[in-house]
Amino acid sequence: MKIVVTGANGQLGQELVRQLQQTNFELYSFTKSDLDITNESIVNEVITKIKPDIIINAAAYTKVDQAEIEEEIAYLVNAFGQRSLAVAAEKVGAKICYISTDYVFDGNSTVPYREYDQTNPLGVYGKSKLVGEELTKSLCSRYFIVRTAWVYGEFGQNFVKTMLRLAKEKEEIGVVNDQIGSPTYTVDLAHFIIELVQTEKFGIYHATNSEACSWYEFAKAIFEESNIHVKVNPITTEQFPRPAARPKYSVLDNFSLKVNGFPMLRHWREALKEFLKTDFRI
Repeated sequence: MKIVVTGANGQLGQELVRQLQQTNFELYSFTKSDLDITNESIVNEVITKIKPDIIINAAAYTKVDQAEIEEEIAYLVNAFGQRSLAVAAEKVGAKICYISTDYVFDGNSTVPYREYDQTNPLGVYGKSKLVGEELTKSLCSRYFIVRTAWVYGEFGQNFVKTMLRLAKEKEEIGVVNDQIGSPTYTVDLAHFIIELVQTEKFGIYHATNSEACSWYEFAKAIFEESNIHVKVNPITTEQFPRPAARPKYSVLDNFSLKVNGFPMLRHWREALKEFLKTDFRI
C-alpha cells in the first residue's frame, strides 16, 4: 500500500515518518520544500502520479498568535492546502487523514468535548483549521479528521522543551494555571493515526493522551519527572496576555476511539515519563 505524508519535517510529521518506515507501507514523505500544499496544480500532479492509497496531511500553519496577523497564509495552508489534497485524494480514490486541533472549540465547556459537539473557534488559527475540516467533509467520501492538543515529542519545539530550557536560565517560572487540556505525546498520536488510516472507520476522532491538567500542572510534572528543582508560580491568562485568545478548557473526550474499538491512549503523565527518558535535544 502506498501512503503519502505531507508536513514530514514537522513535529508530528517526523514521528509519523519514523514509525511508517518500520512498516510495509510504500512511503512517500514530503516536506514543505518538497511539496507546497498551497500549490494546487503541483499537488494534483504529484498525487495523480503516485496514486496513493492513503494521504496523511500533517502540514499546518500552527503559529497561533502570528495567525492573527497572517490570516491569509493561515487559511491558505490550513484550509485551501487541505482542499487541494482532498480533491486529489478523491480523484485517485485515496483515503485522507486531516490533522486538526482542540482550537476549533471555544473552551467555554466544563466537560470534555466530544467529536460532534458544536464548534466555535476563537481565533484565526482555529477558524482556518475548522474550514479545513469542513472542506474535507464536503469534498471527500473516505476521510478521517483527527483533532489533537498540546502536542510534544522529540522533534521540533514544544512546551516540554521550553520548560526544560527555561529551568536552565531561571530560578523561578510563571505558568498559566487556568487553561486546562490534555498533553499528547507524538509517539502515541502517530501510532494511533497509522492504525486508524488502515481501517474503514471514517469520521472525526479526538486523540489525546488520557486525563487532563493545567499548563502549570504540566510544568510541575515535567520538573518532577526530570528531578529538576525550580520554583513554578501559577499565573492567570490575564497575567500572560497573548495576541490570540486561547480556549480555557479544551479537554477532548476521545469518544470515537471508544465506540470504534480503538484502545485509549495512555495517561499523559505516563507518556511524559517515557518521553523524558529518550535522547532528545532541547
